[in-house]
Amino acid sequence: MGQRPRRILLRHPQERAGQPAPLASRSVAGSAIFDYIEGWYNTRRLHSSLGYRSPAEYETSAA
Repeated sequence: MGQRPRRILLRHPQERAGQPAPLASRSVAGSAIFDYIEGWYNTRRLHSSLGYRSPAEYETSAA
């Protein structure tokens, strides 16, 4: 007997558990993206111009 094909049920992305709610407007989305980049991502990622250190590491070593 052959294998039975598996069914993959895909839902709409907003129906997934833990999915954030849609943002109210373009300006709210822009603000949320800016907060993420400046508040979390950019402070932790390694920058080649800083000798492959994060901005926080660079500032503490320069002080």
